[in-house]
Amino acid sequence: MSHPAETPADGPTTSEGRRVLLAAPRGYCAGVDRAVVAVEKALELHGSPVYVRKEIVHNKHVVRTLAARGAVFVDETDEVPEGATVVFSAHGVSPAVHAAAAERSLKTIDATCPLVTKVHREAVRFAKDDYDILLVGHEGHEEVEGTAGEAPEHVQLVDGPESVDAVTVRDPEKVVWLSQTTLSVDETMQTVERLKERFPTLQDPPSDDICYATQNRQVAVKKIAPQSDLVVVVGSANSSNSVRLVEVALQHGAKASYRVDHKDELDEAWLEGVRTVGVTSGASVPEILVTDVLAWLAERGFGDVEEVRTASEDLLFSLPRELRADLKAASAAAAAKAAQH
Repeated sequence: MSHPAETPADGPTTSEGRRVLLAAPRGYCAGVDRAVVAVEKALELHGSPVYVRKEIVHNKHVVRTLAARGAVFVDETDEVPEGATVVFSAHGVSPAVHAAAAERSLKTIDATCPLVTKVHREAVRFAKDDYDILLVGHEGHEEVEGTAGEAPEHVQLVDGPESVDAVTVRDPEKVVWLSQTTLSVDETMQTVERLKERFPTLQDPPSDDICYATQNRQVAVKKIAPQSDLVVVVGSANSSNSVRLVEVALQHGAKASYRVDHKDELDEAWLEGVRTVGVTSGASVPEILVTDVLAWLAERGFGDVEEVRTASEDLLFSLPRELRADLKAASAAAAAKAAQH
């Protein structure tokens, strides 16, 4: 098979030589899976409605599916009736949100991804030691708001390399950087390098903040991008890690790359002169949406699919503590009822 770059743009219109490179890992990460299952289990246990603060994960299809089952998505806890059950999203919340929920006697289920919780704990620890914390992340992202809210007097947001010059610190000897978990690894390191030029003694996080799944999906895209005339990323516009995958694909050799929520957003014009299509999906995307994209491509002559795997993921997170307690109580109640009959 000739390399795509050697294939003329106006080559034969038959499907011969057309292929799909399917990145792996792709799709759901352990934190997203845990958060979605948490809402499903809460609905089973408590019935509808179960309230969810913000989108449980950044994916339109997931949010619509859960809403159809009785989840009610709200922006803030004051929209939740007093005493009701509310699930906090995978992106995490600040202590102020926990306090607001407690004031309204809400039953909370905290579905914050454990990897985000780790960053929260780092922020608390460094603030306690009176460090200036430079949080690399995107302004307005829910995860950034939650992390910054752990130590607002100590945290400064650094939104990309171009923001570095505006950073001011009290003591250049007591500065640490942390990051949003869903960023581009490459862009984050560019920002950190610029920060280290300004603050040579800048401390690194105790362990990597960018999540394993974000990194794995970026590595897989880097592998397929140089061979791809087009890379399709399945994911929603507000999904930071999905948007980053488009950028990574273009930076590493893909001739074109587009993000779509689902197959109906695909455009046949993108396939003109294309021999190799790379396909991947963000960490909050169910596999059914990728399957639909592959079927759409197959109908247009791209039925030859080769999976390109760069890592295997077997990490699982246990359900939120509050939910585990509820499930245990419900199971005990059911057993007691059965024993009476």
